[in-house]
Amino acid sequence: MDQSIVTITINPSLDKFTTIKHVVPNDKLRCNLPVYQAGGGGINVSRAIRRLGGSSMAIFPFGGSNGAILKSIIEEKSIDHQGIPIEDATRENFTVFEQEADQAFRFVMPGPYIQEDEWQTTLNTLASIEPSPDYIVASGSTPRGVPDDFYLLIAEIAHKLGSRLIIDTSGKPLELAVEEGAFLLKPNIRELGQLAGMVIESEDQEIEVAKDLVRSGGTEVVVVSLGAGGAMLVTSDQVEQLRTPTVPIRSKLGAGDSMVAGIVLSLAKGWGIKDAVLYGNAAGAATVMTDGTQLCIKKDADRLFNRLKSKPSE
Repeated sequence: MDQSIVTITINPSLDKFTTIKHVVPNDKLRCNLPVYQAGGGGINVSRAIRRLGGSSMAIFPFGGSNGAILKSIIEEKSIDHQGIPIEDATRENFTVFEQEADQAFRFVMPGPYIQEDEWQTTLNTLASIEPSPDYIVASGSTPRGVPDDFYLLIAEIAHKLGSRLIIDTSGKPLELAVEEGAFLLKPNIRELGQLAGMVIESEDQEIEVAKDLVRSGGTEVVVVSLGAGGAMLVTSDQVEQLRTPTVPIRSKLGAGDSMVAGIVLSLAKGWGIKDAVLYGNAAGAATVMTDGTQLCIKKDADRLFNRLKSKPSE
């Protein structure tokens, strides 16, 4: 079993996706057959890694009937995993795609209440993995019961294991995790501004805040997600905006998680950070090309990456 990449998701979800011709208030809205998928930041990263031809281990809590379905979906996808049973039920998120308007409505539910022994068991599971993973991806929100320093505790474990930690979260959990330090952070502009206690209004401010994070030891690499604008890569010795390819948009669900998957999978293969981020951009764009919650297709990601390499200014 390949354990070079481990993902941890403390607030997973059972994601339901359906389509409807038109959304109107008050009437019964008769939807098409729903599609169920395992979701949550780290789980999406593991799913995308699998679709890109790689492997990872996913660590997550699960509970109730939703949790049982989520775990069965992960098993069907042949994703290595360590599920931690919890008393409360895993949340269910609901997305409706309105065909006439060509837009999605996303209903995100609060997570379960996770008791102290349950989230501690999740951390202990991570800490006991042998051999130690090369990369740990900690991604997603924290549900009720989980302390704000949960990601900081993950960072401490990563340092003890000698693993490189990639964090994709926001708010207080991200602020505290930076105190312990990580290998790579993937904030968007708003999240980057929150770390600095300011609203970022220019590219110069964006770069300076990212540089400050690196100089302070909060991270070695900052990859600022810019959506259609690609990503800004900042390390101790480089600053570069890396474009994303222009593609037809079908669904943006999971694009950010696919970007993380492309980055960490490339790094685990020994790629340099610039090419890894370019492949992450390609994986995110490949996800945008798919319907609903499908995530990226490898042949699309590979083709888009090759396009970015041949036309770096795109």
